[in-house]
Amino acid sequence: MTASLSAAAAGFGTGLSLIVAIGAQNAFVLRQGIRRDAVLAVVGICALSDALLIALGVGGVGAVVVAWPQAVTAVGLIGGAFLLCYGALAARRMLKPAGTLRAEGEAGGTRRRAVLTCLAMTWLNPHVYLDTVLLLGSVAAGRGALRWDFGVGAALASLVWFAALGFGARLLGRFFAKASAWRVLDGLVAATMIAMGGMLVAGA
Repeated sequence: MTASLSAAAAGFGTGLSLIVAIGAQNAFVLRQGIRRDAVLAVVGICALSDALLIALGVGGVGAVVVAWPQAVTAVGLIGGAFLLCYGALAARRMLKPAGTLRAEGEAGGTRRRAVLTCLAMTWLNPHVYLDTVLLLGSVAAGRGALRWDFGVGAALASLVWFAALGFGARLLGRFFAKASAWRVLDGLVAATMIAMGGMLVAGA
């Protein structure tokens, strides 16, 4: 294996280890995938956003973020409030389920709503900046001239993960044909969003 491929493989493994962790973004992508609602757009936004942030980190923008902590605090407050509201909506769906998978698809939000929600999930979460711009950027810097190869590997990991999560979720369609299954999923989504939103607001 050449040095370039080795750096890319390291970036892929590091990126995947950070992305796979359960979080608000993953929970949202999973739910959209099960509903088959704007999956391509959601996956594309998540993967492209990560690729851009990783590129900024590899390019050295992380130092600017560190020098401007007020921005991270503001994003944390706004993002935390957004996640709390989304969690409350998920809790409401859990208490008043829409019904089967078909009903969810018919009553589900428009593509525009899904896109706007996904953008908010991605860009209003300070953890995304810490993982991509700061952490991956710092690790990539240690690769010297191969830092961009490392970054490409990390961006590829993001694309593979979100595509697998979004498009693979449809395999669970038969299970989620039952309203009770949606109540369980919405309960998990609500717990994840509210917990993360609370931590963001408390830590801001």
